[in-house]
Amino acid sequence: MTSPRHFLAIPDFTRSELLSLFDLAARMKRGDYDGKPLAGRTLGMIFAKSSTRTRVSFEIGAYQLGGHALFLSSRDIQLGRGEPIRDTARVLSRYLDGIMIRTFDHADVEELARFASIPVINGLTDLLHPCQVLADLLTVRESLGGWEGKVVAWIGDGNNMANSWLNAAGILGFELRLACPDGYTPNPEILERNRRLTTVTLTADPREAARGAHVINTDVWASMGQEQEQEERARAFQGYMVDETLMDTADTNAIFLHCLPAHRGEEVSEGVIEGPRSRVWNQAENRLHVQKALMTILMGDRG
Repeated sequence: MTSPRHFLAIPDFTRSELLSLFDLAARMKRGDYDGKPLAGRTLGMIFAKSSTRTRVSFEIGAYQLGGHALFLSSRDIQLGRGEPIRDTARVLSRYLDGIMIRTFDHADVEELARFASIPVINGLTDLLHPCQVLADLLTVRESLGGWEGKVVAWIGDGNNMANSWLNAAGILGFELRLACPDGYTPNPEILERNRRLTTVTLTADPREAARGAHVINTDVWASMGQEQEQEERARAFQGYMVDETLMDTADTNAIFLHCLPAHRGEEVSEGVIEGPRSRVWNQAENRLHVQKALMTILMGDRG
């Protein structure tokens, strides 16, 4: 029996594989693909963290591909009562054709993949959010024609999104600038690995990161599980709001991205997220298309 193919991080796919995935996602979005590669197949979706976009996009995506998605809250399965991850992985592998998991500790996803005999997809961990950045990259390709020769700026917390943008820059070769306050920088190992592969700038000055950039990107200052740090983080991130003034320092045709949910008046102004340069809603929709392509590649009928 061959080992299953997993998608836990963007570098799990080569550059050419990512480009093929984006081509397939674009075909699906245009309506040029009518295959049912998941016919008779079921995706189990484990949620330790609640979600809007992840749940709806995976569930609808599986249905549109002819398959079925099963919602598994960690509160409702034995995993939430202390069953070892390896046991859950081996049992679910006997029932399902793929697993998507959205949880806290990245090591849990790695262990699930190590013991599963079916594909595992990382729907989000505290370390990485690769499916979201796939959707963001498809949005950049649609809006700007691609990322070749482009500069992507990340403004705010060096969180799972920043880490995944670093991985994407390393694989695809575009320039990435990150503006993060002291104490809120990305994972140092991921940062240094990708600095060896492409041009990466880490600064504490949002204007330095945004100047002339083609993509301006941000996220909430306190992610899920960090709510108790909200006041402390609000102080640390003063001056990091993406507003019209900051957008005006970017390239004339720059676009704004936000993975949602957004806190208007904190990390982004109302005028930017609702303005003409915002591609936030295209970005949210593209979760559906890239994940359909991903499920087709990992779980689909090759016959």
